[in-house]
Amino acid sequence: MDNRAIGVFDSGLGGLTATQELRRLLPDENLVYLSDSYNFPYGEKNRDKIIEMSLSNMRFLLSQDVKAIFVACGTATSNALEALVRESPVPVFGVVEPAVVEAVKCTKNGKIGLLATRASVGAGTYQKLINEMTPEFYVTAKACPKFATMVEDGITDKDDERVIRAAEEYLPPLKQAAVDTVILGCTHYPLLADVISEYMGSNVKLISAGAAAARKLCAFLLENDMTNGTREGRIRYCTTGSPEHFAATAELMLKQDVTLFLTGIEPFDKGGNI
Repeated sequence: MDNRAIGVFDSGLGGLTATQELRRLLPDENLVYLSDSYNFPYGEKNRDKIIEMSLSNMRFLLSQDVKAIFVACGTATSNALEALVRESPVPVFGVVEPAVVEAVKCTKNGKIGLLATRASVGAGTYQKLINEMTPEFYVTAKACPKFATMVEDGITDKDDERVIRAAEEYLPPLKQAAVDTVILGCTHYPLLADVISEYMGSNVKLISAGAAAARKLCAFLLENDMTNGTREGRIRYCTTGSPEHFAATAELMLKQDVTLFLTGIEPFDKGGNI
């Protein structure tokens, strides 16, 4: 048993979709969730900056004595996972490989769609891994910069005109490619699953990268006898951005008030904790 918490970070609140799956699987686990909202969105930054921010996030979580790092961010995983693994004294889990594995198993026609941030699509990590596993499969990737921003602003209703317009802007290439499986490569995107599914059709399977990674992390902890033995199941939230904004959006997503469990911290590149 290992009673230390699991450290989770994302550029914003999208990673909460991954922690929800993790808490469903392992409700007794303690979690420390870090939202680097000050630097949101990661998807519009260059690779070096993404690596720098990701390392700062990890160092903060390590200072909280965590037993594993969950990179609940497609952009950070795509661009910084190798750097994180090199520096971390504890296991590090990203969202790319688990999502790819599930998508490859799921597709029937070998045509996989990828929706992700601009930096994730540009890094090519998802596409490269799919091609390495199954060279005959065809990947259609589309960067969706507006999706994460809308989720951060609480705009997720499938009937909202802004959501509909964004879907109509981003999804046609995947529809035209006749994909039967779509990887939601940013952990914000499951909050827009209703509009994506409605546009793509019920026969298209959506793979949440964050949920897939949560399942892999769960399996690792169980296999290595690293689950929590105290049955506390507490979660602490930290944000480098506005605590008020985090609390308001998190309440929309989680249907609960997180204010009592939320701490605002100084952005790391402004002389903060790390």
